[in-house]
Amino acid sequence: MSHAFTVSDEVAAALADRRPVVALESTIISHGLPRPRNHEAALEFEAILRDTGVTPATIAVLDGVPHIGLDAEGVRRIAQEELAKASVRDLPIIAAAGSSAATTVAATSHLAALAGIRVFATGGLGGVHRGASDTFDESADLSTLAVTNITVVSAGVKSVLDIAATLERLETLSVPVVGYGTSVFPSFWMRESAYTLDWSVESAREVAAIMRAQDALGHGQGIVVANPIPVEQQWDPAEHDRVLTEALALAHAAGVSGKAVTPFLLLKIVELSGGRSLEVNLDLARNNVRVAGEIATAWSALLRG
Repeated sequence: MSHAFTVSDEVAAALADRRPVVALESTIISHGLPRPRNHEAALEFEAILRDTGVTPATIAVLDGVPHIGLDAEGVRRIAQEELAKASVRDLPIIAAAGSSAATTVAATSHLAALAGIRVFATGGLGGVHRGASDTFDESADLSTLAVTNITVVSAGVKSVLDIAATLERLETLSVPVVGYGTSVFPSFWMRESAYTLDWSVESAREVAAIMRAQDALGHGQGIVVANPIPVEQQWDPAEHDRVLTEALALAHAAGVSGKAVTPFLLLKIVELSGGRSLEVNLDLARNNVRVAGEIATAWSALLRG
């Protein structure tokens, strides 16, 4: 138990023994999925890891204390209670108030790194929002990864964001981006965007080797592993484009602007797709959890010699 956060006995034991551990965020459970599917998904993500010998570390703030690794009651709480959504900047405020909150990619990365966890699975990374040249709306995920030594497995960023600008910002922040079995940056619901990557890997061992080299070179940034959804599970590109166009038109007609745009678009996309986007979201999250487990296992093998 730190004065600022607590690590579960299960996670602490795994870290002490240099066994594989994967961090999981709580925002996807509390804010990204409907009930009761969210509770089922939280348990499933943890089970995917445990079935392969990897310890899950779901992260959230409960009653003012950041928890790295949740018990069954903690998982129930993030799925069933109305929680705030905390990024890194919110953590001290929520802690001081004794409140509870789900953690974003940024906050999860920060807390996981404090505990010594090196691999994190999420759905999609936050990024630069459309129209950011006017609104300056950019996810704290990017700036956090610039100073946090953690490897994040994601299916790229959602197509509602500005993918080109996001990749430019990651380059400026010196955050390595490697495609996992691909040289094309994925766009969340679909395997590919219009943007190629400079680097790609074919195995978890290659990612672990990059992590080791990063440490040796004193490189304190995170690593983004861009992991595309399997082709048979991706959203049909034509349907995706139609739904996104409709959602963007609805946002314009409603006069939605600034930070309200992305939540509005995501809600409309679920509605307009008849829930198809939600099913793809779950499929890609499962795939990211599996790959993160493989990377954590390869990293553990390096640490244990």
